[in-house]
Amino acid sequence: MDINELMERSKKIRQQYHQLEIKQDGHPWTPEQDALAFLTDASLVGRLTMDKQGSWPTESKEPTLDYKMAESIWWLCSLADSQSIDLEQALDNFLKSREEHLDK
Repeated sequence: MDINELMERSKKIRQQYHQLEIKQDGHPWTPEQDALAFLTDASLVGRLTMDKQGSWPTESKEPTLDYKMAESIWWLCSLADSQSIDLEQALDNFLKSREEHLDK
């Protein structure tokens, strides 16, 4: 899947979640709430990585590391969309800056 398809699919899913949030809370989540949800999932990526390495064992095998990593990417796509950030360009700029840094 390319990044444009990822962004489009993520946007459609996020729009559907906004409808659920309106039913539950009377309003869709704000970008700040989305960012906090991302941070929660990113923290779980850390814990699940530690579990996989054996340094923070957990009894639960749900959710899995790959699922939480994918969910974190989805949140980042959603946040980029809500903030009008071209994620493909942002990634390209970031990777170029890292490559330049390493070439020095």
